[in-house]
Amino acid sequence: MAKLIASCGGEHVIAPSMREIPLESNTEALAFGRKLSAGEFDMVIFLTGVGTRALARVVETIYPLEKYIALLRKIAVVARGPKPVAVLREWNVPIAVTAPEPNTWRELLRGLDENAAAFPLKGRRVAVQEYGVSNGDLLAGLAERGAQVTSIPVYEWALPEDVGPLRSAVAAIARNEIDAILFTTATQADHLLEIAAEMNEEDALRRALSRMLVASIGPATSERLREYGIAPDMEPPHSKMGYLVSEAAQRCAEILRRKRIAAG
Repeated sequence: MAKLIASCGGEHVIAPSMREIPLESNTEALAFGRKLSAGEFDMVIFLTGVGTRALARVVETIYPLEKYIALLRKIAVVARGPKPVAVLREWNVPIAVTAPEPNTWRELLRGLDENAAAFPLKGRRVAVQEYGVSNGDLLAGLAERGAQVTSIPVYEWALPEDVGPLRSAVAAIARNEIDAILFTTATQADHLLEIAAEMNEEDALRRALSRMLVASIGPATSERLREYGIAPDMEPPHSKMGYLVSEAAQRCAEILRRKRIAAG
């Protein structure tokens, strides 16, 4: 990200806001492996590349990876976006359905609907590899279509061990020293507001954001920002970091001019 920003002529302030940590108990993932081996799932939905690999590592504690991959090849496998697709292709696991861009749960459900004749959900036993906060909308959508849904949490998000850079960034934003902020996941918004509240800087942060370019990588992140009352100014045409930085660089000056006139 720093290199992309610098190549577009910007000055970067990097503030790590999250880290992935394994769940202390992997009982759900282990149970998934045993049920998969027993033929108790008709479909598995993979939501992230990191989660796809992490789930395999857990299952490997009871079965060899080759057996796990062989089991996946016997059922319908669905991928939300390019990262789980890359892992599954590496394993030569056929993919029944892939969500189109911007690869949110909505596109995933639409892709399943469009392929319902070949891969029906009604009465099917479906496992969903989840990440971070559980996606209730996706699980509910699958259940509404008649699926018997099992959620498989694999890892969760935590604040970084060193929150110093994030605290410094919050302080700089509150002092109106930053022109643009780029969000690449919804959890970054959670943690930004959490740290700002701890610092008693949330009000100042919100005021500053009203004068800044707020860029979101895609619909899921934008949705979370709106839940906090923060309106994103833009999303790139494709949910990738390169597009996010490039689009922000092109539109930054005009958006800042408009917002600062409005803010007075």
